[in-house]
Amino acid sequence: MIKKYWRLILLAVVSLGLLAVVMVPATDWMTSNVKSAEVVHNSRMQPVILIPGSSASQERFNTLITMLNKQTTGHSLLKITVQTDGTLKYSGQIARNDNEPYIVVAFENNKDGYANIKKQAKWFSIAFKQLAKTYQFNRFRGIGHSNGGLIYTLFLEKYFDPKEVTLSRLMTIGTPYNLEESNIENRTQMLSDMISARKALPTNLTVYSIAGTENLDGDGTVPISSVEAGKYIFQNQVKHYTQITVSGDDASHSDLPQNQQIVSLISQYIVSTPNQRGVQPNGNTRQPNGAGVGRTPGD
Repeated sequence: MIKKYWRLILLAVVSLGLLAVVMVPATDWMTSNVKSAEVVHNSRMQPVILIPGSSASQERFNTLITMLNKQTTGHSLLKITVQTDGTLKYSGQIARNDNEPYIVVAFENNKDGYANIKKQAKWFSIAFKQLAKTYQFNRFRGIGHSNGGLIYTLFLEKYFDPKEVTLSRLMTIGTPYNLEESNIENRTQMLSDMISARKALPTNLTVYSIAGTENLDGDGTVPISSVEAGKYIFQNQVKHYTQITVSGDDASHSDLPQNQQIVSLISQYIVSTPNQRGVQPNGNTRQPNGAGVGRTPGD
């Protein structure tokens, strides 16, 4: 009886050993294939989408993109203005084979104020969904100047779905997270709302907040303490949050998008493929299926 008992134990041990031998390769295979599936899931296109601040049009970043294109090659430009009824007006085009185009999204109603900024965040979500559908991308990087950074923040907290799209990096430039308030103890309603909704921010996001210092207080328009208030929204919620301060020439608020230090920071941290081969920014445009066409969507 005892021998039979030990035989059963030995058989069980051997069986478990054989099962482990089979399971380890199977687990490795599953892990490998899941990773492969994630890679396949990533779209080839990863645009850089830029949002200007209040009172600015779709032409706001022309100088910035000209400066970037002197440092990089193969990046085309598409400009969009969202109308108050949610329709989109297009200008420019995305070149065939361009997997990292610049897309500027501006607004017909580009006025300042928290109420308007909330509307602009909603309009941006409309434009974003249409862009993702038209050009079939599920990942992108973002730049927001001034209130453009506020629009991005509200968009991420209220309209963005990280299960469908990945925003890996966001750079906000001279963004007044506490509006024109210079005393951080006096939190505006907007800042309080953003802090309350911060748990909705994607946790795999890297944020760079750029502040300009024309003088000791800030960039001449936005108090530096208002830019610094971004830490109460992003810090310990997103993957990485970094604040960078630039000074010297072109450090005033309106000059920040063409500040050479900031252009270099964008090239370093936002542009993932500086030199794309086989792309002619002024050549064929790109349809949703990647074929060349001669017209811009919406024409």
